[in-house]
Amino acid sequence: MIRVLLVDDHPVVRNGYLRLLEQTDDISVIGEAGDAPAAYALFLEKSPDVTVADLCLPGAGGVELIRRMVKHDDKARILAFSMHDDAPLVRRVLDAGALGFIGKDAAPDQLVHAVRAVHQGRRYLAPDAVPSYAEQQARLEALRLASLSPREFEVFRLLAQGRSAAECAHLLALSAKTVSNLQSLIKEKLGVSSTTALVHFALRHAVVSM
Repeated sequence: MIRVLLVDDHPVVRNGYLRLLEQTDDISVIGEAGDAPAAYALFLEKSPDVTVADLCLPGAGGVELIRRMVKHDDKARILAFSMHDDAPLVRRVLDAGALGFIGKDAAPDQLVHAVRAVHQGRRYLAPDAVPSYAEQQARLEALRLASLSPREFEVFRLLAQGRSAAECAHLLALSAKTVSNLQSLIKEKLGVSSTTALVHFALRHAVVSM
């Protein structure tokens, strides 16, 4: 059973999504929240398999909520949804650590499919919600990946495997300072701001596997 935490500030919307998800045989909504603080508290308490979170929340908002969740647990699996679906927003959400994004106008079966995909650790972007984002992002990321030097790529691969900077230094016969500098340069070149985003980047381009 996929245990889902549902986050939206509109009770009617939450109720609609709850009914939709619980019509399935493999999804159960274990908690609901209407704002970011309550959602984070439930996330800590319930440890859901998947968090489905609206981005337009009172206070800090959905993107910051995603960042907090991923900072607490870098294996958190989060599906974001929003009435807005422009490419820059989608990029911010994915960089924050979400595995999936769908628009609020997505078909009901897309939400169910997205929850299952994210639960399996797979990236999910609804094709009708963000029609051009995936192609634009893939081209941009391919160029960024190609910009890494052979040494930078090797450090990137090791970091994405979960190796520490100290382990990288030992394996590659480099100083800790050199690896630290390379790590910062790699993140800058790839356009990622966290180790979690770096791992997601590596997974998308088959540099490492689950």
